[in-house]
Amino acid sequence: MIQKKLQGTGVALVTPFTTEKQVDYSSLEKLLTHTIEGGVDFLVVFGTTGEPVTLSDQEKKDVLSFIASFTQKKLPLVVGCGSNNTAEIVQNVQEMDASICDAVLSVVPYYNKPTQEGIFEHYKAIASASDIPVIAYNVPSRTGCNLEAETVIRIAQEIPQVIGLKEASSSIEQFTYIKKGVPEDFLLISGDDSLILPHLALGANGAISVTANAIPAHYSKLIGLAQSNNFKDALALHLKLIEFTDSLFEEGSPSGVKAALKELGIMGNDVRLPLVPVTKKLEEKIKKLLGELPTV
Repeated sequence: MIQKKLQGTGVALVTPFTTEKQVDYSSLEKLLTHTIEGGVDFLVVFGTTGEPVTLSDQEKKDVLSFIASFTQKKLPLVVGCGSNNTAEIVQNVQEMDASICDAVLSVVPYYNKPTQEGIFEHYKAIASASDIPVIAYNVPSRTGCNLEAETVIRIAQEIPQVIGLKEASSSIEQFTYIKKGVPEDFLLISGDDSLILPHLALGANGAISVTANAIPAHYSKLIGLAQSNNFKDALALHLKLIEFTDSLFEEGSPSGVKAALKELGIMGNDVRLPLVPVTKKLEEKIKKLLGELPTV
């Protein structure tokens, strides 16, 4: 059952680029080694953090093939497939290779601002077309549209192919009502690094983390402590990590985490427009905070 595999620590992988803005496969290999050795439980490719809107279809195919070849099914692989055009996603999921992709992560349609009924029908259409389990993704700060608790519960009850939700709204109350209403086997995954511990305390099955690109061992430990009901030690670690974590989002993601990865010697800090690297001031702050992190 795939729900059991997609628990614990997931990492929303960045896409490394060279200074010429080409995909940097050497750095991608370093990143995969770093995160896997850091104890993550599953990988997410082409989430927002991976800058998929700036990648061509061929680049996406090549990156996914490289990652699948490197991991050799040792970890579950979740592939982002989001758009504000439902028909486009339907076509993309129909073409997805189920032999390497364990689940599809599909964000709430952005910019269009559909009604809750429109969002429900959107996921119903995707699920009907997909042979691969689907995870919905709610991130209203980016999409401009919130997937409300009542709609999540309806999706969980009526669309069995949608097996879970990555929840990245800032509302703890909303998360609570979602948890209260969805079936026990419906995955709830934290999608906001600063809220991972509160979400875990409310019954989240794990998290998909941006910061885990840089410090996978820290987040694997944090999530593991919470899943073992050791919330005292989990809180102590959370408090030590929070300032570094928040610094990575001050000037947008993935620019912040790429700055940290540059400091770690894993890859450069190159991003594709319209994103730009973080300012020198923030880069120095990230470097300082990184150096102050506890060992795990």
